Amino acid sequence: MKERKRVGIVTTWFERGAAYVSRQYKALLEEDYDVFIFARGGEEYAIGDPKWDGPHVTWATPCRIQVTMSINLDEFQEWIRAKRLDIVFFNEQHWWPAVLAANETGAITGSYVDYYTEETVPFFHSFDFLICNTQRHFSVFKDHPGARYIPWGTDVGLFTPSSSGLVDPARVTFFHSGGVSPHRKGCDAVIEAFSRLSGPCSLVIHAQRDLKKHFPALAGTIRQLESDGRLVCHERTVSAPGLFHLGDVYVYPTRLEGIGLTIMEAAACGLPVIVTDTGPMNEFIADGENGSLVKVARFERRSDNYYWPQAFCDLNDLTTKMQWYVDHMQDVGAMKERARAVAEQRFDWGKQNVEICRAFGDVLKQPENAALTKAIRAFEARRGGLKAPSAAYARFHGWARKNHPRFFETCSALMAFLKSMKPGVNA
Repeated sequence: MKERKRVGIVTTWFERGAAYVSRQYKALLEEDYDVFIFARGGEEYAIGDPKWDGPHVTWATPCRIQVTMSINLDEFQEWIRAKRLDIVFFNEQHWWPAVLAANETGAITGSYVDYYTEETVPFFHSFDFLICNTQRHFSVFKDHPGARYIPWGTDVGLFTPSSSGLVDPARVTFFHSGGVSPHRKGCDAVIEAFSRLSGPCSLVIHAQRDLKKHFPALAGTIRQLESDGRLVCHERTVSAPGLFHLGDVYVYPTRLEGIGLTIMEAAACGLPVIVTDTGPMNEFIADGENGSLVKVARFERRSDNYYWPQAFCDLNDLTTKMQWYVDHMQDVGAMKERARAVAEQRFDWGKQNVEICRAFGDVLKQPENAALTKAIRAFEARRGGLKAPSAAYARFHGWARKNHPRFFETCSALMAFLKSMKPGVNA
């Protein structure tokens, strides 16, 4: 019997969109590969959480380099060798020394594409293969010899409709997910547009931020809508499949997306989706078929110089598109059924099993590019990404790793426990 290849996924690993991407890749790959998780630091760890923890997970110890997604390289290479990994697959890796370190072990390296700037696009040639889940990403990386376009999808068995009719037969209920980035996801635009609507309608917002504090200029509007019984805000963390069942129409005038996970999730739950008419959102939603597209008023470069600009929707057009659903309330039930049908046809991630496994199986190790490695190291040196920890920290880290190997995991678990005790955090 042929031995199964071994894949390690390097990722944030807790209740977050990026981790759900990794988990979907893991679910497909496990049919043909042995899969392991290297849970690098993020906003938190999920140590001890049965939804995320397990024997296949290695929790990274905190790294002293103050650059997003930095990793203790000795520990990382030790994990690759100990697990005898054939392939190391990165989720949104912004810190490049980790990729170079993985290449040094001889493992094949790959990544799903999400974040990049004009300067870092060439650095993706340090990966042996790339998975592009949107046409927009593929348009940038199509010249990479290992780039594959595999459209994104979702778990249509997990995200399912609660009913085909209206949640409240007397009105249309709009739903919006602001997550941890309400501004990027256009939550303020949703609130402003909704406040202009007339007729029987309500709005439910799920966010992991205090919206009144996040949008102080809209605090009065939020309070008034809540007082009128037209707006309900759920400001907490909710596991998948989330709160889509609370709405009839998903309104998501997001300004910037790598993929836009909630678009497919909402559609799979049978909600027609209102989105900004630009990529990648309009790759998944067709106007009048499974939702509505909102005109872009202006494009604006983000402060971190992300490759694609932010797209600010036309507020008047957003209001018009939302008002249409209120005025045609009798048609919303049929549109919900259509949204689900399209999701089953186009967004079923399970149908990508063959393509994903083929992408991992066909790739070959590329020869080292010394000039590229030099350019990456120069880039990291400029932004402090090569700064070594202090000698005292290095000694302490080595002592703890040798004598108390789970010390850092225990500290992280303790911090997570203390956060969970704070009223309202995970209520």
